[in-house]
Amino acid sequence: MDETLKTIEQFHGHLGPYAVLGYKMGKIACEQLGSDPFEKTVTVSTGTTPPISCIIDGIQLGSGCTLGKGNITVKNERKAKAAFSNKNGKKITITLQKKIQQEIEDNITKENIISYSEEMYTRKDNDLFHVE
Repeated sequence: MDETLKTIEQFHGHLGPYAVLGYKMGKIACEQLGSDPFEKTVTVSTGTTPPISCIIDGIQLGSGCTLGKGNITVKNERKAKAAFSNKNGKKITITLQKKIQQEIEDNITKENIISYSEEMYTRKDNDLFHVE
């Protein structure tokens, strides 16, 4: 298993697709808004009920924004969406494509969750997300 995936698994408690996707969302935010976690904030629209809320753990690892720093806000909208901004006023919103969320809901089982998550990690960002 890739070292990054091992880190996600260790932090989150298991390897799942939403944690992986959250990580990828966080990395996109770093690429576009800068890597300093103290210069960014994020509002995550997942709520705090798994499995969709697992995106939050991935975002913490991928972006460096954390609940402990107070630069994550969670809205209970049950949407796989995160709105990032930096101190310079630049903003991006990253939303999981509906077809990907449906694919996860239709295909994940206890038997395939790890291999599916590994495969999700290798997919291109523009095949997974809408970035505005």
